[in-house]
Amino acid sequence: MLIDTHAHLDYPDFENQLKGIIAASLEVGVDRIISIGTCLESSRRAVALAERFDCVFAVVGLHPTYVSEEVPGWLDGIRTLAAHPKVAAIGETGMDYHRLPSEQLASAAAISALQAETADDTQAAIMDGAYKSAQAEAFTAQLELAAEFGLNVVIHQRDAWDDTLELLKNYTGRLRGVFHCFGNTPDQAKEILALGHLVSFTGIVTFKNAGLPRDVVAAIPLDSFMVETDCPYLAPVPHRGKRCEPAHTLLVAEKIAELRGTTLEEIAATTTRTAEHFFRLGAR
Repeated sequence: MLIDTHAHLDYPDFENQLKGIIAASLEVGVDRIISIGTCLESSRRAVALAERFDCVFAVVGLHPTYVSEEVPGWLDGIRTLAAHPKVAAIGETGMDYHRLPSEQLASAAAISALQAETADDTQAAIMDGAYKSAQAEAFTAQLELAAEFGLNVVIHQRDAWDDTLELLKNYTGRLRGVFHCFGNTPDQAKEILALGHLVSFTGIVTFKNAGLPRDVVAAIPLDSFMVETDCPYLAPVPHRGKRCEPAHTLLVAEKIAELRGTTLEEIAATTTRTAEHFFRLGAR
């Protein structure tokens, strides 16, 4: 059996189709799915799905790129949800500097190339600094919440490696994190494993140009990672470019087995044990 440790079942891509999608997942041996919240409303939907389907568990939190859009009092809402018996972790939370406000402003259609070139650097620095500070504050608040409830954390990190680890190191021994959709280097993977955290892999490992994730798959211990889909995104080959589904966890696991020169059974058994322990699911 396999566990899809990162899915977004509450997204509109799956609307009115969940019974069939979950049935297809169970048919190929993906017998549990972790549905991940990205904001307060998304987290509420994830919990509702966990209540509706026995095989679904929820993770509740605020994605870093949604921090500036979230309603006041969101943390109190997440705290209330965290007490639900089918909430398995806090997240996804973390840090993301991939598109800073100054870059988005410069690329807006309303601003000419000349204006972008001569944009005030001080204003850009203030905008970006405020954005990063808001993410750090939200990340820290959710790490505190996880520690309070005895839960682990699902981490989103993109182009913010140093700042993410600097904040996370303050919680060493108090909680564990999984860096989902891991795409950094083997050395960076080993850095977070040394701190007691995990990584997880998506369908990207099936892509021909996915050198770094494949290198990490081959370099780290078998019990240090989990498998996921991040569906509806990142469908593995041969479904690349189409909607991803929890059933595709099987294809991710098969590719990892191939890259490591082992069996699907070993990958399934070990990643399932790792996920059961990390998300406190209990064995089946």
